[in-house]
Amino acid sequence: MVWAVAIFAALAAAAQHAAPKGRKADAADAFFSKSPICELRLEVAAAELEALRKEPRQFVKCVLRESGGARFEGVSVKLKGAAGSFRELDDKPAFTLRMDKGKKDQRFHGLAKFHLNNSVQDETYLHELLAAELFREAGIPATRVAHARVKLNDRDLGFYVLKEGFDEHFLARHFLDPRGNLYDGGFCQDIDADLERDEGDGGESRSDLKGLLGVVQITDSKVRAAQLAQRLDVQEFVTFMAMEEMLGHWDGYTINRNNYRLYFDPRSGKSYFIPHGMDQILGDPEASILDPPTALVASAVQRVAAWRTLYRKRLKELLPLFSPPEKLLALVKEASARLRPVLAAGNAEAGVAYDERIANLRRRIEERARSLRDQCAAPEPKPISFAGSSIYRPKMWRSASESEDAKLTESRVGGEKLLTIECGPSGSCVASFRTTALLERGRYRFMASVKTEGVVPLPGDEPQQAGAAARISGEGARERVQATAPWRSLNFDFEVADDARPIELVVELRASKGRALFKVDSLRLQRLGL
Repeated sequence: MVWAVAIFAALAAAAQHAAPKGRKADAADAFFSKSPICELRLEVAAAELEALRKEPRQFVKCVLRESGGARFEGVSVKLKGAAGSFRELDDKPAFTLRMDKGKKDQRFHGLAKFHLNNSVQDETYLHELLAAELFREAGIPATRVAHARVKLNDRDLGFYVLKEGFDEHFLARHFLDPRGNLYDGGFCQDIDADLERDEGDGGESRSDLKGLLGVVQITDSKVRAAQLAQRLDVQEFVTFMAMEEMLGHWDGYTINRNNYRLYFDPRSGKSYFIPHGMDQILGDPEASILDPPTALVASAVQRVAAWRTLYRKRLKELLPLFSPPEKLLALVKEASARLRPVLAAGNAEAGVAYDERIANLRRRIEERARSLRDQCAAPEPKPISFAGSSIYRPKMWRSASESEDAKLTESRVGGEKLLTIECGPSGSCVASFRTTALLERGRYRFMASVKTEGVVPLPGDEPQQAGAAARISGEGARERVQATAPWRSLNFDFEVADDARPIELVVELRASKGRALFKVDSLRLQRLGL
């Protein structure tokens, strides 16, 4: 799509690694530039179907047929998706397909690997397309997107979003040297987790990942900034961070430590974040772009005053992507006009429903454009002031869970406002309530009052890992409450060594059974001194 060339000519120059000069158009360019709506049929034998039911993340063999096109044998297929999008085989599953596992040179329109996303969290089927287009316009690598109608044997699964995969071919399109390590951020994992390495010749030492982690954990702010600039393309990361925030990509790296890839370029020695899983963008038109992030790399960058200034500058430079919204709305109109006839074929009501969803998307885009204009004009957030009082009481707590069935609720009992975390039937609860505070240099104490009922540790957890706790993100709890215990006070002391740093306060439960209750009025932050 070429719809903002004049605006983004300067931005493209900032990403020196991207679109290497002299790169030949690959075989998939025509497929994606026309955004065809193809019809695909996955023919999977009964034994292979049963294997997928038992081990959905393991590849099995299938035959891939394209209506009016080619027939491909020996294709590998498995189910994909995380907590919100994963569906069982007999529902509307999402798929990853590898064309080259059995036949090295086999390709589907030039693709060795691609995904069929069920789009169960985006009924417009356009979020991934819009977000990827915007990221690329901003100079950030992003996967290309098309659409497909899919059948599994004789079962019509309906409409899907078709995305190219993250593989060596994707890297070669965006980086001068595609031999570096590419890591999968996984589900709600930051760079301190044991990330899966999907591509690269860098071996299993993970020295690149460990090196980046070590730098963001340096306490001396000047040393940390100097070394981080050597391991991270800061200019590009600031753009990546700004785009995630402006798109309201709440389920991405910056906001939720989720849905990202991380590439280490052997030529520059620097790291690059790549967006992923953008099916829930623009959900809240008023989502903040100025709240301090808590993801490790994003937080480390925002803790440097010069880079915070750069971030604010990039927000204003990128604003024309969103505001005025006419060009983005035109893209929505063009894409939805192409999809609607296929979605509504033989079903007038489906067409009307799709029109309503597109109208809602257009409204959100217009509201987001207004909100972004206002926020870009707003002053930079200031650290919390403790003037006149050494106590700060957070007002807003957001829920976060690594468990699909953990129950997190806010309630009022006998005039007391409570935050409750309760284990679900799965017997695996890792869940929390969180809030972020921008704090100046100094010593602090986070205080909470908790009561537990029947809390049982997760199998294999050490005593210091299990139960209810209060802490800050990035540091382990020093005290945990298990079993059944009456109201009890918890204190967590910590120090901020930077001039200004976003700190994420956490109250959590890690258990296989039981629940924890926290009194909201007890959740306080006290400044102890410099």
